[in-house]
Amino acid sequence: MTMTARPYNFSAGPAALPEEVLQQAAAEMLDWHGSGMSVMEMSHRGREFISIAEAAEADLRELLAVPANFRILFMQGGGLAENAIVPLNMSRGGAADFVITGAWSQKSAKEAQRYCDAKVAASNAAGGHLSIPDAAGWALRADARYVHICSNETIHGVEFQTLPDLKALGSAAELVIDCSSHILSRGIDWSRVGLAFAGAQKNIGPAGVTIVIVREDLLGHALAICPSAFDYKLVADNASMYNTPPTYGIYIAGLVFQWVKRQGGVAEMERRAVEKAGLLYGYLDGEGAGFYVNRIDAACRSRMNVPFQLRDESLNADFLKGAQQRGLLQLKGHKSVGGMRASIYNAMPLAGVQALVDYLREFAATHG
Repeated sequence: MTMTARPYNFSAGPAALPEEVLQQAAAEMLDWHGSGMSVMEMSHRGREFISIAEAAEADLRELLAVPANFRILFMQGGGLAENAIVPLNMSRGGAADFVITGAWSQKSAKEAQRYCDAKVAASNAAGGHLSIPDAAGWALRADARYVHICSNETIHGVEFQTLPDLKALGSAAELVIDCSSHILSRGIDWSRVGLAFAGAQKNIGPAGVTIVIVREDLLGHALAICPSAFDYKLVADNASMYNTPPTYGIYIAGLVFQWVKRQGGVAEMERRAVEKAGLLYGYLDGEGAGFYVNRIDAACRSRMNVPFQLRDESLNADFLKGAQQRGLLQLKGHKSVGGMRASIYNAMPLAGVQALVDYLREFAATHG
């Protein structure tokens, strides 16, 4: 397959996919493995698609070292829908605690209030979402069924470097993590997690697929008002085929899992993430510090989503125009925080981050 020179896409999601994956999908578009069908045309209950789904699940289980007593579900609705689906399945109508570290955990807490007794146990909002509240100070309730965190905040650029140990904090609650924007970039300590979910459109595949990984003993507790298609036990019992799943998205996710395995697995993705983030933060903190600024606490900076500002924000439009001309796309920050944001997911090569740093240096030299 011939690779072509493409721009570097720093979009936060839907995000860039590995070019090898896109090339393979293109080659298989009209005829998947001699079946005479596109994956888009296959029955989700046919043997061809069942083989695709089973391989995707097995590869994801291997990549993340998911224990045998956890079920992997392919669902729909994205992370936003999971903000409702999780309390419908996990709260049993009782209490759930939330740790606010940015926009996504805020959305999660607000949505859960519709279905359970959701309370904020800790928040960094007063400080502008620049750090993670010390776990020793979290106000966790004894009757909370689960504690929800967003382990990487896509908008604000805050990432848990290690997952909290709720047992060590004296809590019997289950830990729920929204790991949408850094899944497959680092391992997950399953001994600390009851449920993890992730929208696919950042590090896994196209929008439309949501991965849910849940421990088996937590299944079967959905509230009566929970739609049947969102009941984790029903979805698990039917191998994610209770309703028609997002078949093409699962297929692309499976190709991404195979690509990650070829690169060396999650350990190699993490090594690359550390290198790429170190290059970008190193410039912003060092040579570029007089012209650019990143205010996130260095102890919890995201490796995947790097927000930064120009100290002279009147130059923002010129900066984005110049970036576009150089093939550096989607660098505008989220509308709620402004500035710039570079999302450097697994599919972003080191060369792309180097190209960005070179442009940052050039722009600062020209306009400083």
